[in-house]
Amino acid sequence: MARPGIGIWLIGAKGGVASTTIVGLAALKRRLVPPFGLVSSLPQFGHLRLAGWNDFAVAGHEIRDVRLVDEAMKLATTSRAIDPRLIESCQAELAEIDGRVRPGTIYQVGQTIEALAGDAVPRGESARDAIDRVRDDMARFVETARLEHLVVVNVASTERPVDPASLPPTWAELEPLLDRAGPSPLPASSLYAIAALGAGHSYVNFTPSLGSAPEAIDELARLGNTRHMGCDGKTGETLMKSVLAPMFGLRHLQVMSWVGHNIFGNMDGQVLDDPGNKAAKVASKDHLLGDILGYKPQTHVSIEYIESLGDWKTAWDHVHFAGFLGTPMTLQFIWQGCDSLLAAPLVLDLIRFTELAHRRGETGRLTFLASFFKSPYGVREHGFVRQFQMLEAWARKRPGANG
Repeated sequence: MARPGIGIWLIGAKGGVASTTIVGLAALKRRLVPPFGLVSSLPQFGHLRLAGWNDFAVAGHEIRDVRLVDEAMKLATTSRAIDPRLIESCQAELAEIDGRVRPGTIYQVGQTIEALAGDAVPRGESARDAIDRVRDDMARFVETARLEHLVVVNVASTERPVDPASLPPTWAELEPLLDRAGPSPLPASSLYAIAALGAGHSYVNFTPSLGSAPEAIDELARLGNTRHMGCDGKTGETLMKSVLAPMFGLRHLQVMSWVGHNIFGNMDGQVLDDPGNKAAKVASKDHLLGDILGYKPQTHVSIEYIESLGDWKTAWDHVHFAGFLGTPMTLQFIWQGCDSLLAAPLVLDLIRFTELAHRRGETGRLTFLASFFKSPYGVREHGFVRQFQMLEAWARKRPGANG
């Protein structure tokens, strides 16, 4: 009899990040590609009993009426980022996973995301109904695929911001809001988190959306002896900021201003063209400089949707700083990368590390994963090197049969 596997449940299962993650996983299973970009494949994690690529089965939720193979092929034809032969070699697996993707929820996602939804997505469902429905979808997958554990990862489009501090701090106070007559203050990302954590699954929020950020949802995770982490994957410009800002601090150079302009053309860029959705992303990208430097320089972050760029993202940054004798100087850099190809390996890393944390019996926020996020839950340290040392320290502890 085959051993139980590990489930990956992707929210936004046919988007750029998800489809790249799925193609990458299929290619890694077949040993068609080297593990470039995968943190979990670094030598310092080689002693860990991380799950192998063949241990994973994939399903998820999606609101758009599209085929997974078509969305994956866009990365080859529109963005010219993946060899189309790689996608063709994985077509059978993509079709199989496509059949396991269920209609997601558009509860409180805002008009821009709601407009993307296909006819199969329920309209007008309550918060409680949405939670029950997506939880049932996950439960059927766990049962039919005979899974040992399920890791739910939110890679959907960015919702409009919700301040976690505006919500009740305990689960006993928050839960009744799911059944009240009017709309719940919780958006879809948080309903997915509640469904997952309430069923004992792990939850990772790779987006800037609210997700599992509220204290009450963290309490739900701990009450259920499960785990979660987020938010907003750190893949490009903000990764550079988290590396360079500590350098200025350690050399006692005064950063006077830091300006970053970002352009990209994928569906994420289309959604972020809405000022409300953009606000959540800008806040996530902009806050860490003050936390790292200990003072807040003048900053500006812009995000613009340029359709022709596809999945390619370019960031221009201009840093104006004062050196010895107060002399002003500048650092400028350009970061250009394929957004989904930067994110997908981190999603796989987060799944492997989170699944190991499940076997180790760890619950609540997985703060050792801070280096993967722009705004890591429960972590005030934003310097990349120190964050990465947290991951290395976690990897060194509690060696044994499970880790």
